[in-house]
Amino acid sequence: MSLISRILGKRADSRETVRPLWHRVVEIAREKQWYAQCGVADTVPGRFDAVTLVLALVMLRMERDKLSDDALITPSVRLTELFVDDMDGQLRQSGVGDLVVGKRMGKLMSVLGGRIAALKEALGRDEAALAAVLERNVTLIEGADKARLAGEVRRLHDQIDALSGEDLLAARIER
Repeated sequence: MSLISRILGKRADSRETVRPLWHRVVEIAREKQWYAQCGVADTVPGRFDAVTLVLALVMLRMERDKLSDDALITPSVRLTELFVDDMDGQLRQSGVGDLVVGKRMGKLMSVLGGRIAALKEALGRDEAALAAVLERNVTLIEGADKARLAGEVRRLHDQIDALSGEDLLAARIER
């Protein structure tokens, strides 16, 4: 840390360690397959759903480690902060005013929490149960291939779940 940074009280952003993981979550959520093959709506709500879907899978993986080791507690908090900052910026950019942003952010966080809980339960069940949860929690186009979406989500979950904590934090999620 430089002398000026110490004098002015500026510190390194504690979220920098998880920023690559956040960027990887967004990259995966933007992959064409979600929209072209699986039927996620290529709209603002659909893209939000894709981001929260991938983020929920990552958070579930981090939660698994939190049960046995505290190493991912702080990174999971920092990752959530990056999500909040990004969504706040998106809302403001789309013209949502200061008076409404807080309320909308509360709703978005509630959606993320609900999605994590729903996926946690559904991933322990069969593909039909997972497809049903995805149908309720993801904005889909008419005629979406829900079975294919469930299969892709299951594959991504298994891949993320198999990563070490170190590989996860390093955003080594292959696709």
